[in-house]
Amino acid sequence: MPSPASPASPGLSFQAIVEQSIAGVYVLQDECFVYCNDTWAGFFGMSREEYVGLSLRDVVPPDFIDTSLSMYRRRVSGEIPSVRYVTPAMHRDGHRIYLEVHGTRMEYAGRMAVVGVGIDVTERVQRDEELRQARNDLQELAAHINRDRELQRAQFARELHDVLGGLLASIKMDAKRIARRVQDPELQEITAGLMEVAQEAITTVRDMSEELRPSGLDHLGLPETIRRELERFEARYEITCSFQASGPENALANDRATSIYRIFQEGMNNVGKHAGARKVAVWLAQGDTELRLEIQDDGSGLPGGGHRVDARGILGMKERARELGGSIDIRALPAGGTLLRLLVPVGLDDRQGDTP
Repeated sequence: MPSPASPASPGLSFQAIVEQSIAGVYVLQDECFVYCNDTWAGFFGMSREEYVGLSLRDVVPPDFIDTSLSMYRRRVSGEIPSVRYVTPAMHRDGHRIYLEVHGTRMEYAGRMAVVGVGIDVTERVQRDEELRQARNDLQELAAHINRDRELQRAQFARELHDVLGGLLASIKMDAKRIARRVQDPELQEITAGLMEVAQEAITTVRDMSEELRPSGLDHLGLPETIRRELERFEARYEITCSFQASGPENALANDRATSIYRIFQEGMNNVGKHAGARKVAVWLAQGDTELRLEIQDDGSGLPGGGHRVDARGILGMKERARELGGSIDIRALPAGGTLLRLLVPVGLDDRQGDTP
């Protein structure tokens, strides 16, 4: 056994480390593997003797081979001396594996090669893919629920307005007819009370119908519908509201206008219930490529500043913004209060569509 001072000792020690490493080690030269340790060959279900001599084309899937060859050539030429990335590879039994490799340009046997190490990250990649797929499935489910909810709301709104509203209007008309035909003061008082109750019921049904599906979205457009809702909000909460709108009055497809309105509605709901604001300003601006909606209040701010927003409402707004291909930002303002900003891309397809 050589002594610690022996010139052969460092090389032998290094070789032992490489051979016993739990990480794969390889040398790639002229696009072929001229060396690998057992760990690297084991990733592919092979022995070292079977693996050495194979080319990149033998072990990299066809859909990634151009990328793999490009990465090798750029490294061996010195364009990028080293790089770390995840590459797919083919196991000898045909299934795909994923390796995280870190290769460096280095001289080997008198010529330039790529010397690298790698680990098997197949399970990690598969878990990431499963999580991504699960996230996509949840987003698709949320989008379906939102669409289905809007369809149901529109249907309920029509039934309330047309059916129940019609019945109540008939009751009110019949009460008026009775009132014209009776002389008894007591009966007149009863019919007057009945007409008053019928009118209150009609007003309630109209308000419920508007809450379920604002009729203005179908006939007046998004800006005017927001304006009308702000008038109701101001009366309900005694908060001073201002509104500025610019751009086309009625240029969005109905489903997109509805989603933007629901975000506005939830934002105003947070202001009314949680912010403790005295004033709120709303801006709606639509350009050729982007729509911007902003809600700014002078209330108590975000969590940490006393403004306890509804977390589910925030998630709902973010999900609707994602469905629109846009983004939403909610932030505390330095001078106090909160700003909600929604940015949504618009294009030629944002034309008025069918009513949900």
